[in-house]
Amino acid sequence: MRAEVIESLKQIVGEDWVLTSLDQTKGYLYDETEELMRPEAAEDSIVVKPGTTEEIAEIMKYANKELIPVVPRGGGTGLCGGAIPTETSIILSDERLNKIIEIDEENLMATCEAGVTLADLLEKLREYDNLFFPIHPGDEGAHIGGMVVENAGGAKAVRHGIMRNHVKGLEVVLPTGEIVNLGGKLIKNNSGLDLLHLMIGSEGILGIVTKATLKLYPESKYSGTLLISFDNRRDAIGVVPKILQSGIIPLAIEYMERDIALESAAHIGEKWPAEEGSVDVIVMLSENKEDDLYEKSEVIAELCEEHNAVYTMIAETTKEQRSILAVRSNVYTAVVHDAADALDMAVPVASIADFMNDIFALAEKYGARTPSVGHAGDGNIHNFIMRENGERPSYFDELKEAMYKTAVKYGGTITAEHGIGKTRVSNLAIQLSQKEIELIKGIKKVFDPNGILNPGTIVNKR
Repeated sequence: MRAEVIESLKQIVGEDWVLTSLDQTKGYLYDETEELMRPEAAEDSIVVKPGTTEEIAEIMKYANKELIPVVPRGGGTGLCGGAIPTETSIILSDERLNKIIEIDEENLMATCEAGVTLADLLEKLREYDNLFFPIHPGDEGAHIGGMVVENAGGAKAVRHGIMRNHVKGLEVVLPTGEIVNLGGKLIKNNSGLDLLHLMIGSEGILGIVTKATLKLYPESKYSGTLLISFDNRRDAIGVVPKILQSGIIPLAIEYMERDIALESAAHIGEKWPAEEGSVDVIVMLSENKEDDLYEKSEVIAELCEEHNAVYTMIAETTKEQRSILAVRSNVYTAVVHDAADALDMAVPVASIADFMNDIFALAEKYGARTPSVGHAGDGNIHNFIMRENGERPSYFDELKEAMYKTAVKYGGTITAEHGIGKTRVSNLAIQLSQKEIELIKGIKKVFDPNGILNPGTIVNKR
């Protein structure tokens, strides 16, 4: 990075908040993506840590004038390479924007700066009697701004949906440096095109989120977790639509194969309670009345028995529930060292069984190990493609493309949570038409005429 650029940025944010040496910046060159080519030029990138929205606006005005790429960065917990620079860039970290501005109990809203972590928000909500924010992507180190632009999901999407359903307002700095405020504390807002929702899930290519207003909810008083085991995948997956068709909307329905459950449990020092069967379904319930909790648990248990369940456990204590959830939540960290990639395809819920059968047939065809876990209640299954002898297998690209095409065949998506980022740009045409990709590029051009913001993310570089 040129010396005059570094000096100009120091004048905007202060000398202490511009990192230039590789020893200082190397932790900002990665996210949780397993493998992504990082050109050596990216090692010349610098990190800037603004403390206000106005400083970000000045940085963007300067970068836009000088045509310098800017890569926004939150907690670095993403899984699509969206926060990774692939050329010499200004890496703009939001970590100093870490204030929870307001918890509005009357309107059930929280307003946070973008660098507030999910852990920070959840800890703050514990100060209130029963306030609850439902989105939990699995890593509480995720920043709220990153959760917005990645449209984070997680296990609780069955009942509560995804991040898009809970973002009510945003403050955004555009690539050209203007500050805009989108939405607000409103239930209804029909004024013009919905720029707020265009920003959600935009993966940092349209603007930099600096503040977010989020919808909160009263927390249910009673919770329970059912762990149901089956002898085969078809029975386990097949019961999921039946649960939803019964009229019960659980907090979460998770699918997990036994070998990966045992590996995750051992990884965090827990004991997996199920011994019978080879596949498990985890159903989480949350109700305001204890009687409703027990009644729905009984209905689900009966449905699972009708679909050949071999073991059922109802975890009522908080300790038991946390243990099961911890094992499910740590699957990724337990297997990541052996995974070539972690896919996050999704299909309509009624198609899960057929989709999974096709995926397992593909794995058998290629002789691949593809352990699976996922949010079965919303059709989102995570399929790992594992390494062989520590390396990506020779069939990796071919198998991944075949899996993506299988998801699209069932009316699904190649990514339900992780995003396109930089790792799936070449795969986007499997799902979207050329016209749809052109429209995305056109929208990008309107927001970012010089193509400086997060180049190479979602669509090819300028």
